[in-house]
Amino acid sequence: MRRLLLISNSTLHGSGYLEHCKDAIKDFLSDQVKTVLFIPYALHDRDNYASSARKAYTEMGYGLESIHEKPNAVDAVKQAEAIFIGGGNTFRLLKTLYDEKVIEIIRQRVLEEGVPYIGSSAGTNVATVSINTTNDMPIVFPPSFQALGLVSFNINPHYQDPDPNSKHMGETREQRITQFHEYEDAPPVLAIREGCILHVEGDKATLCGKNDARLFIRGKTPEEFQPGADMSFLLEWKKSS
Repeated sequence: MRRLLLISNSTLHGSGYLEHCKDAIKDFLSDQVKTVLFIPYALHDRDNYASSARKAYTEMGYGLESIHEKPNAVDAVKQAEAIFIGGGNTFRLLKTLYDEKVIEIIRQRVLEEGVPYIGSSAGTNVATVSINTTNDMPIVFPPSFQALGLVSFNINPHYQDPDPNSKHMGETREQRITQFHEYEDAPPVLAIREGCILHVEGDKATLCGKNDARLFIRGKTPEEFQPGADMSFLLEWKKSS
């Protein structure tokens, strides 16, 4: 039974690292998890990143070990009670997951063994079908854009609505997602705004957090969903499409 907590952003304006989602994380992990395995591959300075994550999780009552401090990444994932992948550059993150050969073992442990998975920003991107809807620059090139596939759709974290007063003439986030859907096999994209979270328990998905989400499905008008909305239908997208 898969258990996922997919967060749009680690830091919300006016609060500290993971502060806006700490209650959701504590409810998700409860007292069944003692130590979380952190995967800091999305940033270059892994030591500093791990230090920030460890401080946040310690304050929530959990231990945190970073995969980059372990002698073997695959063994670390095999032994993990829970997995947290933080934000940063999605291309760097996915490339390193491939380089360290942990894609399949993470997928197996989450989907087949029920190990809790928490993703934030880039960590949420890689939980989906692909990283094709990330906002990041391709500073490195992973072997594939295919990601962990823990859900059968894509997510666009940090979604921003078009500003009608802006004089910027570049493409909006909505236009870029529409371009993604010009391809027939493109899955739905759940665009989650800052402070928005998708909580998945088995075959049930619920929107939660502090903000709404916007759902893009190829050939359909985008639809708004508020916290508390049942998004379970997205988990069956391949079967219903």
